[in-house]
Amino acid sequence: MFQVRIHGRGGQGVVTAAEILSVAAFLEGKYAQAFPTFGSERMGAPVTAFCRIDDHPIRLREPVVAPDALIIQDATLLHRVPLFDGLADSGYVLINSTQAFHELALSELAKPLLEGRCCTLPATRLGLKHMGRPIPNAALLGGFAAITRVLPIDSIAAAIKNKFPGAMGEKNVAAARAAYRLVTERNVAYASAS
Repeated sequence: MFQVRIHGRGGQGVVTAAEILSVAAFLEGKYAQAFPTFGSERMGAPVTAFCRIDDHPIRLREPVVAPDALIIQDATLLHRVPLFDGLADSGYVLINSTQAFHELALSELAKPLLEGRCCTLPATRLGLKHMGRPIPNAALLGGFAAITRVLPIDSIAAAIKNKFPGAMGEKNVAAARAAYRLVTERNVAYASAS
């Protein structure tokens, strides 16, 4: 089973991101589960959503405490909320930020993780560029597809279009595909330099 925990703030599409991941998994013939947890339900409050993906029916119903991947939609949560609890050394971390891990004071966190599994992505900028709104979730899902290879970008794109039909869906898909290309190019450049 592959477990994802998504952290962000109300209004950033955290819950929607988990739902889109689960639909993309269904499109791939997998079982999936997506659900949120809220603190105070208001715009800007910390929100966490979870997604599980498996080849077999999923019977668990509790929050993800040992994620295989973390998607952090809002870097202001870093160092304020225990975001990295339960993450194994084989896990993936994707953070919405224009800064690198060392600039975010996360170099120590990244050290035990396997090479190429930590990534920052300017998802808010990509949201603004492609959708005209500072919503990072579609771009982060594209980055997730590139860094983990758990779900193909085409299934994520189809799930986005399912959630947002028409022009808004196309704009979200453009942000996701741009992020996918950016992360893929970074990983290829990193592997070439190694």
